[in-house]
Amino acid sequence: MKLITGLGNPGDKYKFTRHNAGFMVLDYLSYQWNFDFKFESKFNGEIAKINHNGESLILLKPHTFMNLSGQSLISVMNFYKIQKEDILVIYDDIAMPVGKMRFRSKGSDGGHNGIKSIINVLGGNNSFDRLKIGIGPQPPLPSEVYVLQNFTQEQLSEIKDVLKNAKDAVEVYLEQGLNAAQTKFN
Repeated sequence: MKLITGLGNPGDKYKFTRHNAGFMVLDYLSYQWNFDFKFESKFNGEIAKINHNGESLILLKPHTFMNLSGQSLISVMNFYKIQKEDILVIYDDIAMPVGKMRFRSKGSDGGHNGIKSIINVLGGNNSFDRLKIGIGPQPPLPSEVYVLQNFTQEQLSEIKDVLKNAKDAVEVYLEQGLNAAQTKFN
């Protein structure tokens, strides 16, 4: 069983903000793979339990707000006995331009508070698979302001392509593994 977590902030106010790129990818997967999320209070997030091409998956959108995302993730991991080797976290990356995405298997939090929270709940271990979605470059604004702004219309058209590519990338990741996904999509 694998756990795919998309990071973002809950609520309509944040739906199209740059910080919600992870939620956007999971919403696109929901549309393309034909499943629905359901809020589970014990996980403080929306989850979907599905079988995709023979693989048992749990998809999670934490409702803890970004800075506490790890709390929701670890509660799902503990409940379903999922190992960190079986998680994929999808999130926004301000250091990458809009339209780009990249898989990684480990690394620092890069200043991303959601990733920092996950590393903390994993006991400081930063070795887990990630798919970063570019939301940069950042204009001369504080990053906490920029990430909570909606994508521009121009960026939204690029994001539509990214969502399709991210779906394809997640499918390659699930079927062929991280190395194949990195080779094809990084």
